[in-house]
Amino acid sequence: MFDAHFPDLTMLAPSLGVLTAMITPAILILAAGTLITSTSTRLGRVVDRVRALSESFEALETGVPKTAFVEERRRHIFDQLDKLTSRARLLQLSMTFYYVALAAFVATSVIIGFLAFVTPERTLTPYVPVVASLTGMFFLFTSSILLIYEARLATTAVIDEMHFITTLGRRLAPSEWSDARGVWR
Repeated sequence: MFDAHFPDLTMLAPSLGVLTAMITPAILILAAGTLITSTSTRLGRVVDRVRALSESFEALETGVPKTAFVEERRRHIFDQLDKLTSRARLLQLSMTFYYVALAAFVATSVIIGFLAFVTPERTLTPYVPVVASLTGMFFLFTSSILLIYEARLATTAVIDEMHFITTLGRRLAPSEWSDARGVWR
């Protein structure tokens, strides 16, 4: 029975199927975008830390140092800069992989739409969008593994920083401070 107020939607079924398939990669696009944003933030924090260490190093090297344990501080800054360099490289590579994954997911959506028009009889391989999507997944996964290594480096750098501060604290703080609080033992 035909009703003018409710058009027959069965005619739209093929189009709706294609649109649904094209929108599905949007979730992966959103995930990749979110990971790009958080990785970019992490890279920004590394850059900020490098700038702070650079200023500390310049302060040590200009004129007569007004701080104790200059050699230890200089060595610590170099160690931290080495870790930060490795972290920056991992973050840059990770972001590149996330962008490739993002491009693959967008390509998946475009390919699905394109194949729907080019091959209405579905004779062209349906595996092309699957390959594009799997490529994006591979880069998403690889980038996540890189970020695990980067996070471990970041944790190592923080532990080294705390150890350095604790060592300086033992040397510089009055003994009654550390004895009273039971710290730095």
